[in-house]
Formats: sequence, structure tokens, C-alpha cells
Amino acid sequence: MNRAASTRKIAVVNPKGGCGKTTIATSLAAWLAYEADVALADLDVQQSSAEWHSLRLADNPYIELLAARRWPPAVPAHCDYLIIDSPAAINARELERLLAYCDKIIVPLLPSPIDMRSGWRYLDQLFRLRKASRSQCEIGLIAHRVKSWTIIYLELIGFIDQFKAPFVCHL
Repeated sequence: MNRAASTRKIAVVNPKGGCGKTTIATSLAAWLAYEADVALADLDVQQSSAEWHSLRLADNPYIELLAARRWPPAVPAHCDYLIIDSPAAINARELERLLAYCDKIIVPLLPSPIDMRSGWRYLDQLFRLRKASRSQCEIGLIAHRVKSWTIIYLELIGFIDQFKAPFVCHL
């Protein structure tokens, strides 16, 4: 079997800027790189993941940085994981491509009424697209930048529970 075909592909998506996509994508890539071969694709025009990659110390585990504008990314055969840092304001067509391409999608959600309202529309669209395309892509939700003892955390968890999607963690 072609090893590149068995690469696990994980995208971090949310149409709202500033929700933590890059932080989660780079942290996940760095963590996985201690145990596996990892590639990181930065699809965001700001190229914050690419900048993070350029600042990494040489003694850190190696992470392959892939060309930002190429779709699908050319994943090296040795890679076990591909982490995709998606752009903000990703449209339905791009989202469908990710659903067809990826094994997992992580959606960071912030604990604020504005972010939850935006997240509601986006998650509704994401789950409808997945159902319509019959994608097997798993979707997991992360409560980002939240303290577990606060009222807004409980509101965010209640919001997440409505989607019956796995709640991965809170950061």
C-alpha cells in the first residue's frame, strides 16, 4: 500500500478569524512530531503557521512544511500525519473539498455569544455538507480559551452538545 495514501489528514477549520485555528494546528503538529512524521499545510493567506515553522529551533522534531497554495497538498510518502491550517472565511466549496479529503476536522469554538452564533451557522453548514456528501470525515469540537469553572463555559458546552459531535477538549 502507498504510505502517502495512508497519511491521516486533519484540518482545523472555522470561518471566524482569531478563534485559534493556527494555535491548535501548530500545537497539534508539534505534539504529533514527537512520535510520528508530520507535515503542516498552511492554507491561510496570513501564513502564520509557516512563520511559526520558520521560528522553530533546529533541535525540535522535524515537521515538513507544504506549499500553501497547492491543492491537494503534495504529502511526502514518509508522513504519518498532515495537519491543515485552514483560512478564515472558508467557503462551502472549499469546505466540501476538505470533507472529501480529510479524515478528521477540528473546529475551535470561543466562549462568546458572537462566536457561538457564528459557530452555529458554520457547524450547521458543515454537518449538512457532510451528510449530503456522505463523507466519513469525523468532526470534533474544541472549546478554546475558556476556563472550565465559568458560566460561559457551561453555555459553550450546552451549545456544543446540541450538535452531537465529539467534544475533544477545552483549552
